Amino acid sequence: MNHPQLTPEDIAARARRVSALPGVVRIGAEQVQASDGRAEDPVLRDLRFYRGLTDMRMRTSRESEWGVYIAESSKVLRRALDAGHEPLSFLMSDKWADDLADVLSARPEVPAYVAAEDVLEGLTGFHLHRGALAVMRRPRPVGLADLLERLRPTASSGGAPRRSRIAVFENMVDHTNLGAAFRSAAALGVDAVLVTPSCADPLYRRSIRVSMGTVFQVPWTRIGSWPEDIRVLQEAGYVVAGMTLGEGAVELDELVAEDHEALALVFGTEGHGLTPGADRRLDRRVTIPMMQGVDSLNVAASCAVAFYATR
Repeated sequence: MNHPQLTPEDIAARARRVSALPGVVRIGAEQVQASDGRAEDPVLRDLRFYRGLTDMRMRTSRESEWGVYIAESSKVLRRALDAGHEPLSFLMSDKWADDLADVLSARPEVPAYVAAEDVLEGLTGFHLHRGALAVMRRPRPVGLADLLERLRPTASSGGAPRRSRIAVFENMVDHTNLGAAFRSAAALGVDAVLVTPSCADPLYRRSIRVSMGTVFQVPWTRIGSWPEDIRVLQEAGYVVAGMTLGEGAVELDELVAEDHEALALVFGTEGHGLTPGADRRLDRRVTIPMMQGVDSLNVAASCAVAFYATR
């Protein structure tokens, strides 16, 4: 949301409105400095989740261990809540808290930490210009078998077969690409996404932000055994097609013409593409023909093209 230039009187009025909201706790630099997961004060324990958000290595290892993820921006936060995810705390400035008054009022039991912008930057490590942050509880993972059961392409009550498309992201390690791929999957009607054990975390802050929160809309799970689980997909009725630049691949238009009722599209890692183990197990090897001497597309762009073509 874009805000007009606020006068000091406007800012003071917003601060009074925010302070009257349930759950609001004002914090200062002293509390930021003292934040610690072992502290007796629950405020200091909560604030430790927001420390060092720019430390990707630490965050990617600790957030899963803590069972949380960070939702960044008002829009993403609202989409997480709409998806039924549970907030554990909020963090924002007075400038933005007024915009989320409805959210805070509906959840008076959830602490909403409000501070000056310089205090927030000292805590998180960056300027919080996208509205708000929230610590959200990670949803319980869905098993591959359970997810496929929900998508099983069996006949509907009217007798017509249920078409299904799923995407498999193999070892996609760039969070920006992963978020963009999820956004394309949501926008173009992909039924589910599977990520391999070495794939980046779809619930990492940057992945969520780039996806614009659509990672909450598409059912997804992390595969436990790859590439062996390709057999599980095939046994569930899916034709498994891998996007590749290798020899012997058919063009994407040819795959579309085959008109498969259940299709799993596999996308490899940035730079190296599909692993040999996955490539050997594919039912189809598919390529997007290039022009003007370009050898390939970015993996996120390839996802968008393939999803649109097979919709």
